[in-house]
Amino acid sequence: MKKLNNTLKRQLRNRKKLKSVSYERYRISVFKSLKNISAQIIDDKEKKTLVSASSIEKEIKANKKKKIETSALLGEILAKRAAEKKITKVYFDRGAYKYHGRIKTFADSLRKNGLEF
Repeated sequence: MKKLNNTLKRQLRNRKKLKSVSYERYRISVFKSLKNISAQIIDDKEKKTLVSASSIEKEIKANKKKKIETSALLGEILAKRAAEKKITKVYFDRGAYKYHGRIKTFADSLRKNGLEF
């Protein structure tokens, strides 16, 4: 129970910092499970999801790859969808996850494909 509380505290602490400074930008929220990863771009003012992508989608699931490669592919797809909606500047909300491995690969892929954070 204590580990869950520490994880929740870390997640809330990170989000609080982001929301206090993200008044002109959108937020990319990332969720990672053991098999899949999903992300969405959120407008905190209107509390709506603008763009989302997940490794459960058919076009990503058809390419059976390693989890890190899937994260990179997901970053490319989310960046393309954001470009269609004319979103260029965002804040990266990693939640309670450490910035390494799949999360870092995902963030690097977003940067390569045109998102600034």
